[in-house]
Amino acid sequence: MQPISQVEGNFTDVDGRYVIVVGRFNHHVVDSLVEGAVDSLVRHGVDAEHIDIVHVPGAWELPLAVKRALQVASPDAVIALGAVIRGGTPHFEHVAGSCNTALGSLQLQFDTPIANGVLTVNSIEQAIERAGTKAGNKGAEAAMAAMEMVSLLKHFGGEE
Repeated sequence: MQPISQVEGNFTDVDGRYVIVVGRFNHHVVDSLVEGAVDSLVRHGVDAEHIDIVHVPGAWELPLAVKRALQVASPDAVIALGAVIRGGTPHFEHVAGSCNTALGSLQLQFDTPIANGVLTVNSIEQAIERAGTKAGNKGAEAAMAAMEMVSLLKHFGGEE
């Protein structure tokens, strides 16, 4: 029996073009996610000139802007950042669910990694924790996922 080969991305072969699409709603939290994402990309060798940041009103608008960025800029990866905080109405479920579903669909449609750094939390305190305090910075984590996927996909070569 032949051994199963293992393939995984790394954080040294991450050169490429990255687009960060940011929902401005809850900007007091989201701004920290953007800082974390950019810092991670640059620290791992991505040229700052190869990072574009696109701002949209909120999480609801993220998928359309991500789609347009994929069509126009042809990036190696997209990082979607935002914060949806639960309120007293079902609005939270609709926005968060639709955004997540659309981003997943776009990733497959364009065969390009879309790292989902959209926080879906129950309170502002949870959002702050995930934007750089107790629970780390989810923007930085999304950037790490994007870079790992760029590296991994380079292993497989060109498009089919």
